[in-house]
Amino acid sequence: MKGKSLYDNYVKNNLFMKMILLFALITTVTIVTFSYFMFNVMSQSIVRNELENQKKAMESVNSYMTRKYESVQSIMLDVYRNESLSLHLAYFLQHPFEDYMNYQLDQYADESNADVPKGLDFFENKLDSDTDIANLMLYSSEKQFLFAYKQGHVTRLVSTNASRSYIPDAMALENTMVSVPNAWVRSAINQYEPKLFSMRVPINDKNTLKNLGQLLVYYNSDRIRNALDSYNEQLKGYIVVLGPSGEVLFDSSDRYYGVRYPYADKIDSLYNTAMLEEESYVTTLTQNQAGYLVVGVAPKSEVAAAYQGLKRTIMIISAVCIVMVLLVPILVVSNFAKRTNKIIRFMRKVESGDLSARILDDKEDELGQISRSFNDMLDELTRHIDRVYKAEIKQKHTELAALQARVNPHFLYNTLEVIRMRAVSQGARDVGEMIYSLSVLFKSFVQPKGENTLKDELETSRLYLELFRIRYKDKLSYEIICDESLAGRKIMRMALQPIIENYVVHGLQPKRADNRIVITIEQLEGRVRIQAEDNGIGIEPERLESIREAMDSLEETGESFGLRSVHERLKLLYGTEYGLVIESTPGVGTIVTLEFPDIEEAVHV
Repeated sequence: MKGKSLYDNYVKNNLFMKMILLFALITTVTIVTFSYFMFNVMSQSIVRNELENQKKAMESVNSYMTRKYESVQSIMLDVYRNESLSLHLAYFLQHPFEDYMNYQLDQYADESNADVPKGLDFFENKLDSDTDIANLMLYSSEKQFLFAYKQGHVTRLVSTNASRSYIPDAMALENTMVSVPNAWVRSAINQYEPKLFSMRVPINDKNTLKNLGQLLVYYNSDRIRNALDSYNEQLKGYIVVLGPSGEVLFDSSDRYYGVRYPYADKIDSLYNTAMLEEESYVTTLTQNQAGYLVVGVAPKSEVAAAYQGLKRTIMIISAVCIVMVLLVPILVVSNFAKRTNKIIRFMRKVESGDLSARILDDKEDELGQISRSFNDMLDELTRHIDRVYKAEIKQKHTELAALQARVNPHFLYNTLEVIRMRAVSQGARDVGEMIYSLSVLFKSFVQPKGENTLKDELETSRLYLELFRIRYKDKLSYEIICDESLAGRKIMRMALQPIIENYVVHGLQPKRADNRIVITIEQLEGRVRIQAEDNGIGIEPERLESIREAMDSLEETGESFGLRSVHERLKLLYGTEYGLVIESTPGVGTIVTLEFPDIEEAVHV
């Protein structure tokens, strides 16, 4: 409702405001649309760059894992290439440890291969050369034992008899895939660090190709972070490396170690985005030979944060552009609107009767020409009023004086008084009262005072109503409610009589015994309100609309002349915001309301 009021007051009839709003709308939509497309293109470019950085980081992780995988494979290749070392390892995996120690002593006595590592020193050297290795283990499938190396030259021989451990069953499942360390193996060597991944290589007899056992290497997963050092500032989200069953081999966020990655099944059906912890961009990199999967997860919210600065910049630039593009036209249009409103304001002054109003505008454009033409029109109108209108007024006054002179008021009053006395003497007291009321009423019409007060107008109305009360033999009642403090207020003559007459002629029902009209006078907010309310037959909506149109008509004759006369005089005397207001309900009655300013100035009509 408030929005409609603002529209009616400031936009509906304001051409310049409509122009400004239309221009502002077109400009704003254009700039916002362009900014949106520009932001969309640039943000997509940023997203691609962020995902490309993540992919490079994943490739670095994959490169690290591949090197480790190839390193473990090369260990056994080196063993197979060295005949002595191959024999040493085969003997170690097929005999009890005590027998192997004796065998090793015999080999140390042989000086023919002094430069070649003897026995298991080869594996210990591998452990020393690669600090990323947490554990290196040799498993004998025939003797069911583990010989475990640990960083810091700690070695341990662990029996893994099938009757006391599931390690032989786990080792029997030959698998060269990268995976998490087996829980039974961990327990056997007391290795409970969660951040590890395992690589296995079968150990076969060089000559017979019989499987003798396995080489197990546990790598520290935290060392993979070294491959991400150059991407830490740019990397969004996190990177995980998953084993064949979805187990976590590496997690840059440190959240999923020791469990299966909870979103591993969603990644299988991945194309570009997926709902993981939240809506995220997901990139995958598969290493088929080693069997692991590198997954890069970049939450959309984190990637979006990378172009928040761009978003703010574009919004600021767009806002500045909108302001600059709108400011100049608005200033120009506002200047024209101000001059146009000035012309309209002076026109309204003239409409209200101020013919001395003149527009001062020295500019030579169209509005300046309109202003000068307006001033010339007023000059000509003033001359015409002096020449014609005032002459017509004098003529009317002359004709009215001549008409009044034809009536001899004293003769009329004396005649009415004689008739009244005759009626009283004959017992027709009601006729006498009617003649008396008519006499006083006629006297007030023919010989009015210089000023007419509300008290005078109400007395005239009372006499008029009294005539009809007597005529209809008390089937009509009336009530006049007025505060004595308002009795001295000035009001134009004949303001109420046409209203009362309209009720008597059109609304009163002679067959009813309860016809009633109530006249109420009250003061409110600088105005005096007079309201005449009756219980007559009312007015049909179509007829009421016709009466309202007739009151606003310029014709001086025709229907509703009395009401139109009161309506027009109120507007002429007090302004266009005053006049008669008629409300009616068929079968219920009619309410006629008029208002005039609460002032002490005399009204000369």
